[in-house]
Amino acid sequence: MKKILVINPGSTSTKFAVYHDEECAFEKTLRHQGEELAPYPNVAAQYEFRKTTILNALKEEGIEPKFDIVVGRGGLLHPVTSGAIEVNDEMCDDLRAAKYGEHACNLGGLIAIDIARSCGCKAIIADPVVVDELNDIARVTGFPELPKRSILHTLNQKAIARRYAKEEGKAYDKVNVVVAHLGGGISVSAHCQGRIIDTNNALAGNGPFTPERTGTLCAKELVDLCYSGKYTHDEMKKKLVGKGGLMALMGVNDARSVHEMAKNGDEKAKLVFDAMAYNVAKEIGAMAVAMNGKVDAILITGGIAYNEYFVNFIREMVQFIAPVKAYPGEDELGALASNGFRVLNGEPCQQYSK
Repeated sequence: MKKILVINPGSTSTKFAVYHDEECAFEKTLRHQGEELAPYPNVAAQYEFRKTTILNALKEEGIEPKFDIVVGRGGLLHPVTSGAIEVNDEMCDDLRAAKYGEHACNLGGLIAIDIARSCGCKAIIADPVVVDELNDIARVTGFPELPKRSILHTLNQKAIARRYAKEEGKAYDKVNVVVAHLGGGISVSAHCQGRIIDTNNALAGNGPFTPERTGTLCAKELVDLCYSGKYTHDEMKKKLVGKGGLMALMGVNDARSVHEMAKNGDEKAKLVFDAMAYNVAKEIGAMAVAMNGKVDAILITGGIAYNEYFVNFIREMVQFIAPVKAYPGEDELGALASNGFRVLNGEPCQQYSK
């Protein structure tokens, strides 16, 4: 039996679990109140605090911190290919410096390698958000300085696509599926024969608008607003990611709350909620085109996939393309553990280099 520790840091929580082979033996989510994180000037500064809370929780549960592999949620790095990547000093330097962007997931690799070194095992990350398998044609934009970037919910998207393929008795690299991950950010991607050949940039707010991101906007009007003098650079960034989408339109970033407003007769809430689903459906159509319409299934996942109304709205619009299957929620801890288990059973790791 192999003992695997998986770590998934979020902006206000730290999720972690211990797996025995691919069976979860212990799982915990630590919630961090604002005052707990307030003393830290940036994400990297939270590293020691987050690591200590994990080790203390394991100790309270009577779990000795001795593992065969430690798997962290992948952070913002330069583009990489899908799969497991061994954490090394070069990766840690980029994560600490937030060289490619700052996000709580950057802590995954940093905490993983420290715990792994203490017990003499390997640390990896797996399917980070910066996995890039795009076709070259998908990268080209009309603005040479700003080619399309691949930033999406790779970990959960790949796990759901593999799950669907297994249910169908096929290999992941033998199916064509569109996967829509619906959460605080929304990513919609074309999985073609085992590669994500096209996607929207979920982190930057490109594509459908989301509970807190604006989605694609008219570029000229956005530039005019940026130079209007009404907002600072930081204020504009927050309006695009964090204070956009449902937050800007309805004052909340919880899709469930907006749906409740709609059910209680709020016509604006219904229009906004329907519009978010409408935009997701249009993006699904675009990803079907990226695969020449040869789509085996459309897979809807993430937290908002629990909302049957939202899923059915999308289904009505896109079921002419392919059957729609919903996989509500996400099992990122399980997906991380599966990657660790495959490495322990001989699957090679990528080596990260600057």
